[in-house]
Amino acid sequence: MYQFTFERPSSLADATRLAANGNARVLAGGQTLLASMKLRLANPEQLIDLGAIPELAGIRREGNAVVIGAMARHADVAANAEVRSAIPALADLAGVIGDRQVRAMGTLGGSVANNDPAACYPAAVLGLNATVQTTQRKIAADDFFQGLFTTALKEGELITAVSFPLAKRAAYIKFRQPASRFALLGVFVAQTDSGVRVAVTGGGNGVFRHSGLEQALAKNFSPDAVAGVKVDPSTLSSDLHASAAYRANLVSVLTQRAVAKALG
Repeated sequence: MYQFTFERPSSLADATRLAANGNARVLAGGQTLLASMKLRLANPEQLIDLGAIPELAGIRREGNAVVIGAMARHADVAANAEVRSAIPALADLAGVIGDRQVRAMGTLGGSVANNDPAACYPAAVLGLNATVQTTQRKIAADDFFQGLFTTALKEGELITAVSFPLAKRAAYIKFRQPASRFALLGVFVAQTDSGVRVAVTGGGNGVFRHSGLEQALAKNFSPDAVAGVKVDPSTLSSDLHASAAYRANLVSVLTQRAVAKALG
């Protein structure tokens, strides 16, 4: 490691002021940032720990949505009675992120802001058409994720919470990469009042929606409806863990399983 200063603000106002420093990095759960620092891939002059800010924690129901604070731990989301009752698919997703140690430390806001192309939470945010709330504005899910480790967040802008609308039916199915436990591929399916959304993670440079699968499910929300939908492998990534063709097949198979799970 190397020399840096450490700040632990107790208010969101102080955190926002400190984050305006271009050489500072915000520490949420630290599951990616600290590892990057050890490898010298990140070398911030200042770390800003958000763990002591009360307004960034907590989970609450607001009308037809569940609002989860940016510093809510994965384990807390998975075990929360409100989430399990209102959006069980979201609790299920949180419960399969990483391993027990990661779930005890990792946070919703950290995962969403990092936008790892194989992370689970972005699939829920996009699949449920959630709204990302920040210190400056509210950002729709379709506008938030912009590619590999890239989001709509501006410099110094902090996520404060994510508002997840309730769905009629929803489910998440993940095919794990056995070493990292990231999603080799994951599919989040949600049927809402405004239509069907299918979000895929682990398949490319970032989470994305599949319009063909959505259109098929809008007509007939059943596993059979998507069995014949073509998934183009040329749009997917290929690496030592899986070829693009293999991932394309997984998109189809996992979508069918997610629909079956959502139907109960």
